[in-house]
Amino acid sequence: MRVVFMGTPDIAATCLKKLIADGHQVVGVFTKPDAQKNRGMKLIFSPVKEYAVAQNIPVYQPVRLREPETMEVLRQWKPDVIAVVAYGKILPQEILDLPEKGCINIHASVLPALRGSGPVQWSILNGFSETGVTAMYMAAEMDAGDVIEIRKTPIDPEENAKELLDRLAVIGGELLSDTLWAVEAGTANRTPQDASGVTFAPMLEKSMSPIDWNKSAWEISCQVRGLNPWPVATAEVRGTLLKVYRVKVMETKTDAAPGTILSVTKTGLAVAAGDGTVVELRQVQAQGGKRMEATDYFRGHPLQ
Repeated sequence: MRVVFMGTPDIAATCLKKLIADGHQVVGVFTKPDAQKNRGMKLIFSPVKEYAVAQNIPVYQPVRLREPETMEVLRQWKPDVIAVVAYGKILPQEILDLPEKGCINIHASVLPALRGSGPVQWSILNGFSETGVTAMYMAAEMDAGDVIEIRKTPIDPEENAKELLDRLAVIGGELLSDTLWAVEAGTANRTPQDASGVTFAPMLEKSMSPIDWNKSAWEISCQVRGLNPWPVATAEVRGTLLKVYRVKVMETKTDAAPGTILSVTKTGLAVAAGDGTVVELRQVQAQGGKRMEATDYFRGHPLQ
């Protein structure tokens, strides 16, 4: 079965590698145009392009999909199916209708929950204990297609968004590979999504970074983990704005007002949170400084 793969970031590259390793016939790859980076404005390949070029797979990088050239490239590649993982562009209907066996998408949530661009981060921000990966047939509406299969996994209470995404990428690669075999064999399931369960995972914003100490220690932990590696939670400590990369929910309770610094401990900085809970800052970064363990930072910046 001839497969055209569309994707851009690391999670997509992981899935593409799995397809190649499992022997699927990937005849071409779509990925976003090369990005300019740093002062030299050097063009940087996407992770998907890097791998595709190394495997001698043809790569196409359209700025817009609604161009005659895009359809001409796809017709030349003659895909039986199109597989999409975090491509970053919405496919127009004429592309959705092109392959005989349809367009398959891998989405990092248990649909219909958390449709949108940030499902991994929002699964942590919302305090979920479980998430997963969904394989579905693509439809015109975003992440609304019929479900083929869902594979679930627990979220570790210490896991941040980057760590969870890396795990889901592996699960997603295995699911996509198995799904393509099922589509080829004609055994793939097709279950409409339950519209009553739809929720959304919008793009993250820097305005989400400041920690609200009135929230419980657990809610603050979810914020810190969900916003790591971007845009990263922040806290002002004695007039210094710190990025907060890691915290620990403490078992102790306090009567102190939320936001009160309780103590510098052997493992970080204990701060009163809402509902009498305590959260400990474990890893921080000051503006212009390096990311470091909180114990090291406060050793060099002692609090009176």
